[in-house]
Amino acid sequence: MRFLTCLTEEHNLALVGLAAWFCLVGSMITIRLLDRIRHAERASRIAWVFLGGAATGATIWCTHFIAMIAYQPGVEVAYEPRLTGISLLLAILGSAGALHLTTRRGRPSAALGGALFGLTVSAMHYIGMQAFVANGLVRWSPAYVAASVLFAVALGVLAFDRARAAGRFAGPWWATALMVGSIVLLHFTGMAAMTVTPFAPVAGQFGSSTATIVMAIAVAGVGTVVIGTGLATYILDSQARADTRRRLHELLESNVDGMAIVQDGAITATNAAFATLVGGGGAIVGQPLACWIADIATATPDRLVQLTLVASDGSDVPVEVAVRFDQRRACPQTIYSIRDLRARIAQERRIAHLARNDSLTGLPNRTSFLEWLARQTGADSPHRAVALLSIDLDRFKEVNDMHGHAAGDQLLVRIAERMQAALLPGEFIARLGGDEFVAVMPVAEPDDAVQLIDRLRDAITAPVMIEASGIEANCGMSIGVALWPRDATELSALINNADLAMYRAKAAIAVDACFYEEHMDKTVRVRRQMVQELRTAIDRNELALHWQVQESVGSGAITGYEALLRWTRADGSSVSPAHFIPLAEQSGLILPIGEWVLRTACTTAASWAEPHRIAVNLSPVQLGHVDLPRLVQQVLLDTGLSPARLELEITETAMITDPVRTIHVLRQLKAIGVTVAMDDFGTGYSSLSTLRSFPFDKIKLDRSFMAELNGAPQSAAIIRAVLTLGESLDIPVLAEGVETVEQLAFLREQGCDEAQGYLLGRPGPLPARGRAEAARLAG
Repeated sequence: MRFLTCLTEEHNLALVGLAAWFCLVGSMITIRLLDRIRHAERASRIAWVFLGGAATGATIWCTHFIAMIAYQPGVEVAYEPRLTGISLLLAILGSAGALHLTTRRGRPSAALGGALFGLTVSAMHYIGMQAFVANGLVRWSPAYVAASVLFAVALGVLAFDRARAAGRFAGPWWATALMVGSIVLLHFTGMAAMTVTPFAPVAGQFGSSTATIVMAIAVAGVGTVVIGTGLATYILDSQARADTRRRLHELLESNVDGMAIVQDGAITATNAAFATLVGGGGAIVGQPLACWIADIATATPDRLVQLTLVASDGSDVPVEVAVRFDQRRACPQTIYSIRDLRARIAQERRIAHLARNDSLTGLPNRTSFLEWLARQTGADSPHRAVALLSIDLDRFKEVNDMHGHAAGDQLLVRIAERMQAALLPGEFIARLGGDEFVAVMPVAEPDDAVQLIDRLRDAITAPVMIEASGIEANCGMSIGVALWPRDATELSALINNADLAMYRAKAAIAVDACFYEEHMDKTVRVRRQMVQELRTAIDRNELALHWQVQESVGSGAITGYEALLRWTRADGSSVSPAHFIPLAEQSGLILPIGEWVLRTACTTAASWAEPHRIAVNLSPVQLGHVDLPRLVQQVLLDTGLSPARLELEITETAMITDPVRTIHVLRQLKAIGVTVAMDDFGTGYSSLSTLRSFPFDKIKLDRSFMAELNGAPQSAAIIRAVLTLGESLDIPVLAEGVETVEQLAFLREQGCDEAQGYLLGRPGPLPARGRAEAARLAG
């Protein structure tokens, strides 16, 4: 009852309300500043503690003295300035100490800080009461004094503890209410402990009503300035922190990786990328990061670590985590950068797959094949023998040429699927490129490979429906088989031997699969050595031109010479053109050799005194080259030979591969002014259609008909027919291979235009004289 009567009967309630307002506003600011001090960086912590101590001290001091001014004991009162100032200084220093102690780490620090706050409020109150001077007798109730101190300490401990706690009955509003209760209960319980008994005024007593008014104004002014300063500072700092949080949010959101900031074991900020990564499904802020990444504690700042994130739907997401610790703050925080590895892992798997598998068919590629073959034939191989099958598709180029590469690709994919499906456990197949495949299988006997060959034949030769064009296409196959270790112990030799057997099968007509035989290797080695020697034959001056005379059958006059290529090695041995010309065509050496022959022949002929015509043979490979007309024209310009003196000889076989293009090239050559002769006429595939397609300047009858002239009546009939054909088409005919007088007489009787052969002159380094000229010089 004393507490209530003191508050209602002995106080000015308007001033009590003003004191309560100061207490409420100051307490709110104090609790906010307490939180700011907790999160302040070390460099600014002292400044914030000072500001918080000033605002808190001013709060409790203003509350106390405004309430004291509101106290009306019925006698004149006054205040001693020195003790009043000491009470203010004590309130500020004690409050600063309490705030600093509360913001230290550890839960007990909040209780100790709250207790120090309660003792500070109590000390400030009772020192301030010592400055209270009344015209009466002041008596104190020890029970009320003890109760006031107990209220201040207990509620102070609760207020500061609730300010740092989280959850129910915690937070700034609960802490503010408890702090207000601590100050209010201390003051009014302390006031209830005091009883003033009036007595007569004493002369010389200091204090007056004017001093009381001045004190009230001073207290209000100090309180307003200090609390206003604290409030303005807090508002400015809140705006600055809001700007910092906004910039942090923008920085987090601008990162494509998931970002999470963890403080005190809980997430304080994330970005949208992290929310997308975990899949949403609940609150993220405030939760430990370990809820999604169980092994997050293993992440260290010095390295990237790959962990597994469990999304909200339960799926595992491989992530790469980078960590950085921020120790500059009062409460250190950890920044996690979390990168989703699913796309990268999928890309790495695709790259690894492409590195070891064919991109079109999906079959293993050359790298995988070599590794597999090495394991099967290694020292620790469990197999006694291994068969290597080299597979080449026949007629595949025709599908590409007729129906396009898309159809060819579809054919390859379908055949690859069939071959893969035809394999048994332990068997292996790979695509090396183009239409080349290889297969590997362990065998006990060589004939075991035949079973795989039969299965592959069914897979390859079965028709394939091309969806794009709606046509049916099929291929043949050529397979060469080499056995390890019977045919080779080295992998390169084994692969080479399987290829040799495959080429033999490709050249054969009756079979599509061949096993390797040793003599094949010897033949190929000789051919390869010859090609290597042929590459350097021009530089070593081993190639030379021999000239064979061509005469008029009727008059015996020289009509020209044919340039024939000869190769004599440095050791004096000669190589037949029948051997090295096909090798030059297969290896592509025929192009530089053909250019050398053309240029040498034209240069030599240009130096002759007599303007005889020269005949130069063209290979089908040369004829298929787009630069042939330009080359011929350039050689004629460089050598000064008249185009009319150059005759180019081609075979019917050269026109079969691409007749349209060949005829176009021949017309370009004729436009230059050179003549074109059909060589080896009668031995090709479609001689009459060829003559109809292009107006040749000469027909050269193949030497095989002259060789069979005496023994085969059919040859004589064919010769007559060709001569009649030439006469009707107005194309001169030259017969090759004339070696006897009888053959020459037959040609003269049948009206042949020209002849060439050993009877007229053997090929030699220098042009031979004709028979008529030789007879004239001899006579």
